[in-house]
Amino acid sequence: MKISWFYRTTKAVGICAVLVPLAVAAPAPDPPMKAVLDTLASLGGKPLPTLSAEEARRQPTPADAVKALLAKQGKSTAPEPVARVEDRTIPGPGSGIPARIYWPKGDGPFPLIVYYHGGGWVIADLDVYDATPRALANAVGAVVVSSHYRQGPEHKFPAAHDDAWTAYQWAVSNAVGLNADPARVAVAGESAGGNLAANVALMARDKHMSAVHQLLVYPIAATGMDTPSYRENADAKPLSKPAMAWFFRNYTRTAADLQDPRLALVKVKNLKGLPPATVVLAEIDPLRSEGEQYAERLRAAGVDVAVQKYAGVTHEFFGMGAVHPKAKEALAAAAERLRSAFGSARK
Repeated sequence: MKISWFYRTTKAVGICAVLVPLAVAAPAPDPPMKAVLDTLASLGGKPLPTLSAEEARRQPTPADAVKALLAKQGKSTAPEPVARVEDRTIPGPGSGIPARIYWPKGDGPFPLIVYYHGGGWVIADLDVYDATPRALANAVGAVVVSSHYRQGPEHKFPAAHDDAWTAYQWAVSNAVGLNADPARVAVAGESAGGNLAANVALMARDKHMSAVHQLLVYPIAATGMDTPSYRENADAKPLSKPAMAWFFRNYTRTAADLQDPRLALVKVKNLKGLPPATVVLAEIDPLRSEGEQYAERLRAAGVDVAVQKYAGVTHEFFGMGAVHPKAKEALAAAAERLRSAFGSARK
């Protein structure tokens, strides 16, 4: 139970301000979300702040919980089928950037989505975030390039951000060879990947390689961790305030990095001229407030923004369409916005 406070006033001699505790229950997950969280807990994972990055990468994930829940329900755990999937390596630092490309059914050329997965720039990979690119490829009718990136603590900020931009440039330059249209490109990402997608949209604008849309799913958009949603969901699962602090410690070099607008998107000075944005937010998520704030800053800069907020769900819900109706709803709404943007770009 969380405690907040309000002021009570009285008309007796003068006005007396008395602090009175007001009990406010933390948001509760709806039944489908609770089923996923209970399944995740049953897999025996340990809290991220108690682990090294290497240990954390071996922990059970929400994607594992979805598969376990499907198996428990007697349903198929096979991934959503698409016309074709191919792993590639994008030229970049070291041995290159792993990428996975998904094609929809049809003849093409298709629109192109460059997608970045979540994991706090520290954990997760293309396998953990396989469901969303598949769903987007089918729902939008687009080629989806899902790009990995270097992660902390081995590779500190801005390594992931640099890789995200490298992947975008590669995807646009190679669009024709992918049976995609280089004039119809969007960026998308979840959590840390939502932050990367927003940064790529900014760089693309400045480099005159603009995308036509940006899909930002509960993006990391601030670093202060003192917002209403952080206070409300400090102990939320699967993402908590201590977990976010752990991500920042592993990815950043110094405290000064946390002030960089690439991490704290709400501090970006010029948001004008960016492509339309769809911002998807979850009620039970420390990142909800900063997502709202970034959306408002985009809107104030004249950007066409649609904010989709879903009650009773947590961080990571977006890729859970196999077990949660709201994930399907969110994906369908985002896909409609993407199709509209691609349609406008074709005219």
